[in-house]
Amino acid sequence: MDDVTAYVQELGRTAREAARQMNRLDPGLKDKALLAMADRIEAEKSDILAANREDLERAASEGLDAALVDRLELNEDRVSAMADGLRQVAGLPDPVGAMNDLSMRPSGIQVGKMRVPLGVIGIIYESRPNVTADAAALCLKSGNAAILRGGKEAISSNRAISHIMRTVLAEVGLPEGVVSVVDTPDRAAVGALLGMPEHVDIIIPRGGKGLIERVAAESRVPVIKHLEGVCHTYIDADADLDKAADIAVNAKTQRYGTCNTMETLLVDAAVAGAVLPGLGERFLDAGVELRGCPRTRELVSGAKEAGEEDWATEYLGPILAVKVVDGLDAAMNHIAAYGSGHNDAIVTENYTSARRFLREVDSSSVMVNASSRFADGYEYGLGAEIGISTDKLHVRGPVGLEGLTTEKFVVLGSGQTRG
Repeated sequence: MDDVTAYVQELGRTAREAARQMNRLDPGLKDKALLAMADRIEAEKSDILAANREDLERAASEGLDAALVDRLELNEDRVSAMADGLRQVAGLPDPVGAMNDLSMRPSGIQVGKMRVPLGVIGIIYESRPNVTADAAALCLKSGNAAILRGGKEAISSNRAISHIMRTVLAEVGLPEGVVSVVDTPDRAAVGALLGMPEHVDIIIPRGGKGLIERVAAESRVPVIKHLEGVCHTYIDADADLDKAADIAVNAKTQRYGTCNTMETLLVDAAVAGAVLPGLGERFLDAGVELRGCPRTRELVSGAKEAGEEDWATEYLGPILAVKVVDGLDAAMNHIAAYGSGHNDAIVTENYTSARRFLREVDSSSVMVNASSRFADGYEYGLGAEIGISTDKLHVRGPVGLEGLTTEKFVVLGSGQTRG
């Protein structure tokens, strides 16, 4: 066994023991730790930002992709949001131990279900130093132990944040292995983490398509994943066009490098002539490159020709595919053919069309008259999220506290025996 594998195996053993100890500890310690982490992050904001500058300087010298740099960069507001997320998670109801569906059986036993932690969760992620805090918070609150493996591009930021978390864990008396950060950029650490089901119960990858495909292909541990965010907004024939234009612009331009950013705009042919020329100008003025179908290019002179690959591309940048479609069914057929199951929206004042879209579009989030940028654990009231799953098992959509737990049957008797 090489040194990296031995190191990750030891993290796994420590995390497994910590997960077992969590079941015996006062649940209030979890919230105490989260609130203390939030305070410490704010108090040491300058240290976190200094570490992040090291990462950004290294990223610039290595020519890191602009979308990854956007995810990597921290500022005072983002650090404050990190602390606020910890406080929100602390304030959420604790799902662990909740019992439901308790019913009396003819035999006299009572049968129900209890919500319990998954155990040890491995999170593999790129850029996004805030994931270090978010993931730790959600795993801790849900009673799990977390092994966090961030990308080498964010190693200085992750070390600064993880130092705060581990210091606080020791101060409040929680087991050291509740939160572990893999402190090596060696890619072999990922393979080691994926290959130890005896220590890890779930793997959650967050990052680019290449990372997630590798994790899904190699992992011997169950994976909660999403591959891409090819998100659509459809402007229906019965849309309020002013509302539709504002929603579409926000869905694309509010932030480019996120998985819930709109990548394809679909417009009903009945209203395309009324909405696309002005909307196209707004996008072009904002610096968005438009790639459109022939009907789109007739209405928006600055649009380039869209190729087949554009309909299935997650750009993560200022590029937008635009297609004029012949009605609701054509829009939903396009989404079914090219979408990634992440998040799709309709803008309409027609109740029947809205209901059909909600029912028939098979994505983890489906929206009516709202920007796709709302597909987010924070916006959904989860406090924070550990990722957005497009799987159908075990959880779908933003993965918050409940998504990091499972259920077990509990049986309460008073001496019953089975005849």
